[in-house]
Amino acid sequence: MRERRSTDGGGGRSWRVLAWVLVLLTGVGVGRLHAAERPNIILVITDDQRFDALGCMGNPVLKTPHIDALAGHGAIFTHTFCTTSICATSRASFLTGQYAMRHGIRTFRQSLSEKQWKDAFPVLLRQSGYRTAMVGKWGLGGRLPKDRYDVFNGFSGQGRYYPKPDGQGPHLTHRLGQQVLDFLKTVDGKQPFLLQFYTKAAHCQDGDPWPFQPDHRYDDVLADTQIPRPPTATAAHFARLPKFLQTSEARRRWKIRFGNPAMFQKSVKDYYRLVMGVDDVIGRMVGLLKRKQLFQNTVIIFTSDNGFYLGEHGLAGKWFMHEESIRLPLVICDPRLPSGRKGTRVSAVALNIDIAPTILELAGLEVPASVQGRSLLPLLRGRRVEWRSEFFYEHPFRHPRIPMTEGVRGPRYKYVRYTSLDPVVEQLYDLKLDPREEKNLAGDPGMSQRLSQLRASWRSWRERVK
Repeated sequence: MRERRSTDGGGGRSWRVLAWVLVLLTGVGVGRLHAAERPNIILVITDDQRFDALGCMGNPVLKTPHIDALAGHGAIFTHTFCTTSICATSRASFLTGQYAMRHGIRTFRQSLSEKQWKDAFPVLLRQSGYRTAMVGKWGLGGRLPKDRYDVFNGFSGQGRYYPKPDGQGPHLTHRLGQQVLDFLKTVDGKQPFLLQFYTKAAHCQDGDPWPFQPDHRYDDVLADTQIPRPPTATAAHFARLPKFLQTSEARRRWKIRFGNPAMFQKSVKDYYRLVMGVDDVIGRMVGLLKRKQLFQNTVIIFTSDNGFYLGEHGLAGKWFMHEESIRLPLVICDPRLPSGRKGTRVSAVALNIDIAPTILELAGLEVPASVQGRSLLPLLRGRRVEWRSEFFYEHPFRHPRIPMTEGVRGPRYKYVRYTSLDPVVEQLYDLKLDPREEKNLAGDPGMSQRLSQLRASWRSWRERVK
């Protein structure tokens, strides 16, 4: 059952009047715009940032003090996942609140349809009186949606970290950060705003011999640190993988990123340095909000589009259903929360499809019936609600070296099904006894009943998410 409770909404009498005019003209948000205040909303989506690439998630090496400080004004959702681990599809899920099975974005060239845009949260917030802006990597195909926003500074494709091939010039994270600040300088506190800030960091620079390219200002950070190798990054673990994973795109990319000890150290350190650059932008952004006295009424949602292997299982990239690939960071900073709710950790399963309904409820708007996610506000505010214990995962992207995947991730067991292989290959992991997913139980006779149950759950989920 989807939560549809009223939230704190509207920023002043003039905007409430305008909002009601928009209700009459557009039919948006009837019955939801009576609340006293509507917060400003900032959604930060980084690229390929795995769940534990944050100081507040226990990373022993990476320091992210500004993002950690956001968590101190809200909550860390410790078990957050994407429903498809690839950039374009996941970003479409953020916009629509839908599984890929419903929104249908399965390639880098596709864009949302007019019907999908009608229910996308940026359009709905703009119609209801929000000033909207987008900065950074758009991530979907088609023409850039400049006319859907009041301010649009997004770019197509992957972009480049440096404007010059020799690695000189201002770094992309710094340039995007300046665009964020430039927009925030124009807001006045009278009209609520929505800002989507989508970074390229910490994505690789594809096709470049230097895959991770942080700002040179961080070159000396971590210089004397030895990054520990993942426990599953051994030849023995790799040898236990099925042959199709040993020859997959994930293994090919492992060879050019983590293929020897020196390469592993440089790649992981540079990956962390890219995250540090984003953290510094967050610090500058929050500093400006505070100087403009806007921070107390601004909700900041920080997350990533998908996870990322850092050599686990002898793999790189994402796509597959290992925890490293599908698990995300999520921090929701809401300074309006009572002190007893600040700095909390929420262990309930959150999904990327939950962000759209969360933003809509924050803005006091109805959640369209097409949305499959649920607002996270009841969890953020400490309410007791019935919540999901499992979710459906799908990876329908077509690639000769990336088998298509579907599965179900529950509180203890994970069922993985490689749907494009003939015959189909199944995996079953006991996450309680085997959190690193080292032992596939699908062929264990003692687990046949459990396997049948999860296979039935997968079939049921396939029908439910369409």
